[in-house]
Amino acid sequence: MEKRKVILVSGLLIFFVVLTILVVLGVTKGFDDSVYSLVRSLESGFFDKYFLTVTKLGNESVVIILAFIIFLLVRRNDKLLVLLTCLLSVVSNQLIKHIIMRDRPSVYRMIKQGGFSYPSGHSMIAVALYGILIYLVFKYIKNKYLKYGLSALLVLLILSIGISRIYVGVHFASDVVGGFSLAIAEIVLIVSFLEKKLRGN
Repeated sequence: MEKRKVILVSGLLIFFVVLTILVVLGVTKGFDDSVYSLVRSLESGFFDKYFLTVTKLGNESVVIILAFIIFLLVRRNDKLLVLLTCLLSVVSNQLIKHIIMRDRPSVYRMIKQGGFSYPSGHSMIAVALYGILIYLVFKYIKNKYLKYGLSALLVLLILSIGISRIYVGVHFASDVVGGFSLAIAEIVLIVSFLEKKLRGN
């Protein structure tokens, strides 16, 4: 793995570990409350509809369908990439959730959601699935305007899914930040590992 990628992954994992410790100690309450107040200050009919719609794009059923479609459409070498990225995201998320066992926020909720809170599964799978799409866009699309335009939309979608979990009241901000940091580290690791294997190194 390239040195800059090693630094990126190491930094993200260290950040995730530190954040997890702070979550367990309850130190993130001020941050979580501040971000929740900021996000909920956006409350309006438009944002109610927007975030309720966007958050569904991280739901299990939608992710399975989209991942299956992507799996069918991509070349053979990229099928393993899609499979490993999504699988690792789901497995690591559930494992950590059951270790930390953080209760979900006790605020007004716009949707029903069970299970534990940290880290956010929707945030992790958003990075895994839509992050892979960004990787594929950069890999196969040559037109720079289309490439950067699609990538920007996918980044916006990932961020929107994360924010939506706070807006609808089922996650703390630290859940989302933790989910993003861990999932980005995982996707960089998997992409780097598979690219190295394909080069025969």
